[in-house]
Amino acid sequence: MAKKNKMKTHKGSAKVFRKRKSGSIKITRQGILHNTGKNSAKRSRQKRNGSTLNKSDYKRIKELI
Repeated sequence: MAKKNKMKTHKGSAKVFRKRKSGSIKITRQGILHNTGKNSAKRSRQKRNGSTLNKSDYKRIKELI
């Protein structure tokens, strides 16, 4: 019997996406690394929290992690 090929982890996306205990995937929001002086304090606080991935993207990315 031939061995079944396993899909390798995509290391670039594994560093960006994190899997939560509930099974959803956490992503960081864009625009928080530099040039943040022009943003309001409210916007900076909101971007600090992560957001969840869309269902359409979840199906694709779940195999990569």
